[in-house]
Amino acid sequence: MQMEKVFDFLGILQVLVGAYLVYEAAKWLAYARRRTATDPGFFSPRTAVICPCRGMEPGLELNISALCEFDHQNYEVFFVLASESDPAVSLVKRVASQARAKAHVVFAGAPQDCSEKINNLRAVIQQLPEEFEILVFADSDGRPGHSWLRRLTAPLSDSRIGAATTMRWLIANNNNLPSLLLVAWNAPILTMLGENTAKNFCWGGGTAIRKSIFEQSGVLEEWKNSASDDYSMTTALQRTGHPIVFLPECITVSYVDTDLSGLLEFTNRQIVITRVYAPQIWASAFATHFLFCVTILLGLILTLADILAGRPSLHLAALTFLPLLLAAIRGAIRVMVVQETLSNLKHQVQQQSWIHLLLGVWIPFLYVVNFATSLFTRTIRWRGIRYELISAQQTRIMGR
Repeated sequence: MQMEKVFDFLGILQVLVGAYLVYEAAKWLAYARRRTATDPGFFSPRTAVICPCRGMEPGLELNISALCEFDHQNYEVFFVLASESDPAVSLVKRVASQARAKAHVVFAGAPQDCSEKINNLRAVIQQLPEEFEILVFADSDGRPGHSWLRRLTAPLSDSRIGAATTMRWLIANNNNLPSLLLVAWNAPILTMLGENTAKNFCWGGGTAIRKSIFEQSGVLEEWKNSASDDYSMTTALQRTGHPIVFLPECITVSYVDTDLSGLLEFTNRQIVITRVYAPQIWASAFATHFLFCVTILLGLILTLADILAGRPSLHLAALTFLPLLLAAIRGAIRVMVVQETLSNLKHQVQQQSWIHLLLGVWIPFLYVVNFATSLFTRTIRWRGIRYELISAQQTRIMGR
């Protein structure tokens, strides 16, 4: 009876939290629809699209080719790698030589006390000609649409905006469980961004910023000994009071194919980075996911026990099921937005919508595994390189 009272409290709490999050998701849906209907206008300053690359990966040629095919009239692409010995060099050079847009290949050298990605970004920016007004950061594993660049840079016509950012949406290349779990794991991050510019953060795979604001905010200095390009940029912008606008109309698709090892490497890395660079977000998310999992597990155990003992169990089953139903509704809202914003991929998104409705409700259990892991390590593996995140301002390269 005491355990049932504890569960009643937790269950009611989860239902209330879930209902509130559905309400927030509905507001997020309305915001996304308003943004998608917004005309980006004709803002077309000189823009540098910077894409760090490392190694071969599935779909790399299509991904980086997409960066050279935007309907933006005044931009150049800078592909940057650590060295000419990188396995992707010949492919990147070929894409750059055949690109419709002007494209360059830059070699940054080996990193020192920062991640290779940040070292690559710093090397390009320090070499950029003065005439570039806008910096746009993209990842080699994303495949943005034709109008992506025009829409991403449009809000920067307002000089008060610090940066414009978006987020990835994963599509699994196959139906193996780790790939499906990764797709479901990534989706909730999308609704962490929204209309409230004070709570938004930059995503390294799709962020546009005026070069002048980049310099005024001291992003290069913030990057100096960092492992995380996006969290460090966010810190610099927040410190100087520059708002970050989230653009759901620029959601970037990324095709994934992973195994269990790759799933845990990716998800653990994201949570370890969050613990080091955004400890308040980490603590809040840990508590939220842990309580959800405890509630569901306790509800299942008590419901089963009452059924086996022949006692009434309907209210226990209801309090166990309702938080899962509310989580599924949130997943459905995310899918609805992505179908509308990625209209050319609507069929693919629809085909995989079941992942977010069925698998997605159990993803908090994977998050709890990631949070538990982050309690005991600050070491991550990223593109074959191991890093120790000593602090937000100190990174140690541990080798391959």
